[in-house]
Amino acid sequence: MKLIKLNAIDSTNSFLKDLAQNTILENKTVVTATEQLKGRGQMGTEWSSEANKNLLCSVFFRFNKLAISHQFYLNFGVALAVFDTLKKYDLPKLAIKWPNDILSEKSKISGILVENVITNRQIQSSIIGIGVNVNQEKFPANLLQVTSMKRQLEKDVSIDQLLVDLVAELSKNIELLEKGAYKTLEKRYLEVLYKKNTPMMFRNRQSTLFMGMIIGVTSYGKLQIQLDDDTIKEFGIKEVSFA
Repeated sequence: MKLIKLNAIDSTNSFLKDLAQNTILENKTVVTATEQLKGRGQMGTEWSSEANKNLLCSVFFRFNKLAISHQFYLNFGVALAVFDTLKKYDLPKLAIKWPNDILSEKSKISGILVENVITNRQIQSSIIGIGVNVNQEKFPANLLQVTSMKRQLEKDVSIDQLLVDLVAELSKNIELLEKGAYKTLEKRYLEVLYKKNTPMMFRNRQSTLFMGMIIGVTSYGKLQIQLDDDTIKEFGIKEVSFA
């Protein structure tokens, strides 16, 4: 793994994307930053982080053969890599919240942003951005359900060691992906999916509340919710939220 360490930067994903466009990157090139000024999450959301307290990284992976139709299996693998890394640290009640937030005791501890380069319906490479709240203890007042490893474990955690552990888990799951073990990744993802098979309230894009139960995720990434009348409806990112 080639490691590039930076101080304050707009976004590790943006930096690595620019680098990939101008140079031939070594596989598993990793960029870390002590602070992100414009950190990005899913669908343009922002990632807020205190300087020098958290793991902010992006990893470049090149693929030999990965069809665009399998891109959400990549998301499964990445989310599981973060989940399994954090599990090694004995964090309580870990779960993956669709599509790929990691929760500890129902509070967000990690976020993921995967950006793919696609040619002829094949994923040529991916930039996998991961933020983990590590040693930060105070968060903005508007962020209610967030936590950190230090909050949960009541001790400091080595950010450098966490990065090593994370890249090892990512590499393991990327290898499974390239071997075609899609169903293995899907099965494990669904086993740790937050609120699966639990009746609860949701809110749709029109802010209408409805009762339903998560029963799965499609291979193209949509959340499957069983409604009160037993019909199953699929929702994309930003089409539904937890009420």
